[in-house]
Amino acid sequence: MKKILFFFALCALLLCYAQEPIDAQTGASQQANQAEQTVRSDKPNYKRMVVLKCDLHCQGCCDKIMKNIAFEKGVKNLVCDLKTKTVTVTYDTRKTDLETLLKAFEKIGKPATVAE
Repeated sequence: MKKILFFFALCALLLCYAQEPIDAQTGASQQANQAEQTVRSDKPNYKRMVVLKCDLHCQGCCDKIMKNIAFEKGVKNLVCDLKTKTVTVTYDTRKTDLETLLKAFEKIGKPATVAE
C-alpha cells in the first residue's frame, strides 16, 4: 500500500514540474513561442485560391464536382455556390496548377472559366 501511495505522490510531483512555467518564468516560454511563430511566418505560402465560373444547374452538379474535383492532387478546399454558379478552389501550387484544374473540370463534363 505504501508503494502505491509513494508512486502516486511521485507522479503528482512530476506532473507539477512538467507543466509550462508561469509567472516569472513565462518570459522564456513566450520568447520561444514568438521565435516559432516567426519561423512559421517565414515559410512561403503555396496555397492559392481561385474562383471559377461553372454551369451549375442543380445540387447534383455541385455533388458531381465535389466528389471528383476534391480528389484531384493538390486540392485543399472546394466550395460550390449554386446561386452564383461559382466554385471556389483552394489548391497547393507545388502539386497542381490552374490549367490542370480546368482540365479536370472539362473531364467531368463541367467546363469552367476563371471568374473576374
